[in-house]
Amino acid sequence: MERIRRSFSKEYKAKVALEALKGMKTISELASEYSVHPNAIINWKKQLLNGMAGIFESKKEKTNQEKVSQEELYQQIGKLQVELEWLKKKHELIG
Repeated sequence: MERIRRSFSKEYKAKVALEALKGMKTISELASEYSVHPNAIINWKKQLLNGMAGIFESKKEKTNQEKVSQEELYQQIGKLQVELEWLKKKHELIG
């Protein structure tokens, strides 16, 4: 029997995680109430806690982070291109 994997909307996950964060009910109670595995609730709660700081980031900070990661990607692309050219030359010499 093939088991179908359920997916939940980000709004649903946020609602359940927020309930878990409040601490009014146990994870087991929430799992029964929302028909979700307790581990999923624990993971969603962790994601909520980790992502909350991002809400208060300024647009400037987000832009700076994007620029840094973009620069890192360009550096990595350049490095890979150099390695590829080197490998092509070596391949021509050998083969």
